[in-house]
Amino acid sequence: MTYVVARNHESFDSLLRRFKKKVQDDHILSEIRKRRYYEQPSIIRKRKRAAKMRKSRRTTLKDLNRQY
Repeated sequence: MTYVVARNHESFDSLLRRFKKKVQDDHILSEIRKRRYYEQPSIIRKRKRAAKMRKSRRTTLKDLNRQY
C-alpha cells in the first residue's frame, strides 16, 4: 500500500502532489488498467512481441542515424 507521511508545516497540495508522484512511481495505475479486463495469454504474448519489435526498430534507427 502506498502512503506518504505529512512533513512539518506541509500544505495539503504538496502532500497530494507527493502522493500522486509515489503512486505513479509504483506503477499502481498502470497495473489497475492492465487488470481491468481479462486478456488471453496469446494476446499478451502478441502485445509483448509487438513492443519488442517497436523497441528493436527504434534502437536500430537510432544506431543508423548516429554519426561516427
